[in-house]
Amino acid sequence: MRITAPSSLVGQLTVPGDKSISHRASILASIARGKSVIRGYAPGADCASTLRCLAQLGAGIQRNEDTIIIEGRGQLLEPADVLDCGNSGTSMRLLAGVLAAQPFMSVLSGDSSLRSRPMRRVAVPLRLMGAQIYGRQDGALAPVVVLGGVLHPLKDYRLPVASAQVKSCILLAGLFTTGQTSVVEPSRTRDHTERLLPDFGGSITVDGDAGGLITIRGSQHLVGADVTVPGDISSAAFWLVAGAIVPHGDVTVTGVGINPLRSGFLAVLQRMGCRLEVFSRNGGGEPVADIRTRNSNLSGTEIGPDEIPTLIDELPILAVAAALAGGRTVIRGAAELRHKETDRIAAIVNNLRQMGVDAEETPDGFVLEGSGGKPLRGARITTYRDHRIAMAFAVAGLAARDETVLDDTDCVEVSYPGFVASLQSAIGTGTLR
Repeated sequence: MRITAPSSLVGQLTVPGDKSISHRASILASIARGKSVIRGYAPGADCASTLRCLAQLGAGIQRNEDTIIIEGRGQLLEPADVLDCGNSGTSMRLLAGVLAAQPFMSVLSGDSSLRSRPMRRVAVPLRLMGAQIYGRQDGALAPVVVLGGVLHPLKDYRLPVASAQVKSCILLAGLFTTGQTSVVEPSRTRDHTERLLPDFGGSITVDGDAGGLITIRGSQHLVGADVTVPGDISSAAFWLVAGAIVPHGDVTVTGVGINPLRSGFLAVLQRMGCRLEVFSRNGGGEPVADIRTRNSNLSGTEIGPDEIPTLIDELPILAVAAALAGGRTVIRGAAELRHKETDRIAAIVNNLRQMGVDAEETPDGFVLEGSGGKPLRGARITTYRDHRIAMAFAVAGLAARDETVLDDTDCVEVSYPGFVASLQSAIGTGTLR
């Protein structure tokens, strides 16, 4: 894709449903009894991978655009083939927790990128619960073989790293035990599983005063539910930064989920001096808002380990905002970025340098000097087939002189199929829709 900077960027748009909530809602619906209706289900390839795996496991699934109807039977069936999770680490890790308690064997695999991502972090706690988990390098890498069976409760398991996926994997496995399973987080992570479970008739206890202690009771019988998925803040982030860095920018994204454990991105933008407004709406279990940004004089900032879990997916686009800001930005405690679809720390720094930014990697983050509002340099960008890198540097191209060329945009289908169409509208007319 070839990108040239528009003279302005004005408009209002919606973004796809939240990926994290979509994954969890469809999994809970499939192990519940009865009919569930999930509205606003994320349209990307990752969440489609979860649906495909659930269908192989016996769930009845109908799809009508962004509405999913799932007929749960209260139990899953042994799959006849390998469960292909595509590029989705969430699919693999969460399904591993459910499958560990099923009375059959299953195999989870995915594309080459997913097969290189760390899976020992779920294999270890599931083995402590009595599951038999096998994989390359002693369960560290997929394909992962799960020999399901009777699980034992896991008490006060302390997560080695803050990970909502690992936490949810253990909690889902805990649903099938005969006692109480509890997880202790080093810092709080997105709590969509905890918020969704009561919708399906389940119970869960969260004690934030005990260092993030989450307890789930086993032998619960879930029932079908109606769920509305808000817009994904990780997708909205690209347009909100675009509104802040493009001349005469004025962008509003409607119906966005602003879960407090996901919205650290907004706090950082405000700290950087972004003209940002949040208009709250009634969203049920998840807080929802319309969010507006306008062209702003941004300043560099520091983002430390305590904030990272609330904005880990938004760091690529925050790096773009920082590249247009005045002064230095320092990111620390983000080593997890090296274990995503690509090494995102290296990808961010390499591409920023191509656009004329003074940027350096550190073991757990990066340091960069912003341009003080001056346009970046148009460049050839390598996306590494990573959807968030592709979208972040497409937005960077909207604030660059000369042409920016992305080597691949097909990868954005993983999370945001409509992104390229909205981008083309922005380039051609300066108007979002």
